[in-house]
Amino acid sequence: MKYVIVGNGVASVGAIEGIRRADPDGEILVISEESTPTYGRPLISYLLAGKIGPERMPLRPITFYDKFKVKMALGSKVVSLDAKAKTVSTDDGNTHPYDKLLLATGGVPFVPPLPGKDGSGVYSFTTLANAETLVDVAKNCKTAVVVGGGLIGLKAAEALHDRGVKVSIVELAPRVLSAAFDDKAGGLVAKRLAEVGIDVHCGTQATEIKRDESGTIVGVHLKDGSFLPAQAVVIAIGVVPAAALAKDAGIKVDRGVVVDERLASSDPAVFAAGDVAQAKDLILDDNRVVPIWPNAFNQGFYAGKNMAGADSPYLGGLAMNSIAFYGLPTVSVGIVNPAPGEAGIELSETLDEENATYRKLVFKDGKLVGYVLVGDIDNAGLYTGFIRFKFPLDADTKAKLVSGCPSILQWPEGFFDEKFNPVGAQEIV
Repeated sequence: MKYVIVGNGVASVGAIEGIRRADPDGEILVISEESTPTYGRPLISYLLAGKIGPERMPLRPITFYDKFKVKMALGSKVVSLDAKAKTVSTDDGNTHPYDKLLLATGGVPFVPPLPGKDGSGVYSFTTLANAETLVDVAKNCKTAVVVGGGLIGLKAAEALHDRGVKVSIVELAPRVLSAAFDDKAGGLVAKRLAEVGIDVHCGTQATEIKRDESGTIVGVHLKDGSFLPAQAVVIAIGVVPAAALAKDAGIKVDRGVVVDERLASSDPAVFAAGDVAQAKDLILDDNRVVPIWPNAFNQGFYAGKNMAGADSPYLGGLAMNSIAFYGLPTVSVGIVNPAPGEAGIELSETLDEENATYRKLVFKDGKLVGYVLVGDIDNAGLYTGFIRFKFPLDADTKAKLVSGCPSILQWPEGFFDEKFNPVGAQEIV
């Protein structure tokens, strides 16, 4: 059996380990546009901030590939997929046959048609190479504007600030982290960023990157009439699934590559995992793109096992974020911004601005379906358990969750025996 994996992020690592669970001897080839072995992508902000060195970046030791009998083609870009011939072609002129193919191509930065974006001084922040470039930029840069107040933008801003750069964040939404937070949680984070000297401009947008006659960036114009001086601009609005290979090959693509519970696409020989995959969401019980690390690894792992002939359904992922901003920890899981007036929804919110703590719980039809914690996150794991296992809540249990006192003792009697020790139990990763 010949396995080809396109991409070398965390989903690829999961797939390698999954394949080897079911097939110890099949050929595995990983093709990656990046020139380095797999690394911890969330760590690039820490590298840019100077908090860690390059030696901390690898996700697995270099011996991993030899141990799992994996061949590598680094610095090689797949330019086409022929699903009928079962081959992929790369920009170096090579063609690689496969029996099973995994698309783990991740996402590509979204860059809006912003006047002035073309030319030097404009950067993305999604790869190790991006971080290494910004390390050099920060040595001679005094001011920067980050366009985008999502997770990538905030971590880029934080890292540049730690390098001594004066940073301003511009976010179109009324708050930072608009997808993962509500106004109250976003407000606490923005306040903490402002306290350390990072300017946050929400509810407006960049309209032009201003350059002088020599083409050098001098600042950014905003829709509200403001002008922010800058020597560099980081565009971090978000990423979109890198699904062009699949789409061009006639494989079903919606927002991402649409996959079934085995992570197989509309072509049974082609699988997808990670930020490119539109896979099952545990809460919504529908397929959507959820671009976070734990989901990417798990999808890769299950895809790998199924590529190798196992029948191991992926049970679904959760939207979740856990990050700290200058000592302010935050966690967001599940549905945190339900549609106004949505049937069956109940909200519980507890805000303490003085102590920078916030707890929001979202209930639907008698179950916990989402939460946000800021400041005090000690009970995050317990709340997540109630969501993941979809426990029905009686009045007493719900009251304890609302009061901030969840407990494993509130889980249904016999749950552990039923969930973890049944006959023929699935492996849980």
